[in-house]
Amino acid sequence: MLADLSPVIAATTQWLTGAYPASGGALAGALCEAQARQAVTVAAWLRYPTATDAALLGLAGPGGSARLDRISGAAADAERDPDDVAWRSWVDEVVASWAACLLADPALAAGALGGLAGSEHTGGTPPDFRRLTAPDHHDRQAAALLRHPDLLAPVAALHRGPLLDRLGRGQALIA
Repeated sequence: MLADLSPVIAATTQWLTGAYPASGGALAGALCEAQARQAVTVAAWLRYPTATDAALLGLAGPGGSARLDRISGAAADAERDPDDVAWRSWVDEVVASWAACLLADPALAAGALGGLAGSEHTGGTPPDFRRLTAPDHHDRQAAALLRHPDLLAPVAALHRGPLLDRLGRGQALIA
């Protein structure tokens, strides 16, 4: 059974960096991908907190990117390239939405990392995801589209409520 979230993390990261590409050259692309991967990793760990959850995901599958493609306008690209079907089937919509929330709000991302302390995924030590929680000028410049709250809003809004519930932040704290 699959107790590893790496296929979902890789596919969802690829979807995010394709929908919100880096602005610049190869270094910008690498910085953008690192930020997306960190956000997706945190979101996946929150969504699937135990090895049992991850194994169930492996059995049921994550659902794919069809709805995300329609919302982001990437549906036409997805339909043109039939080779994209396989990896797109491993995109998790909830994980992508939660990652978008974390990318748009570094303070929320820091809180999410704090919430992972002691989880099965971290082994008791919270990971250092500075590119996600404290992006520097180069990180922000490389991932200008990936971190733009207005551009991320349609994807982030899909499942923001359950993320805030998972983090213990009710509706009263959002306004």
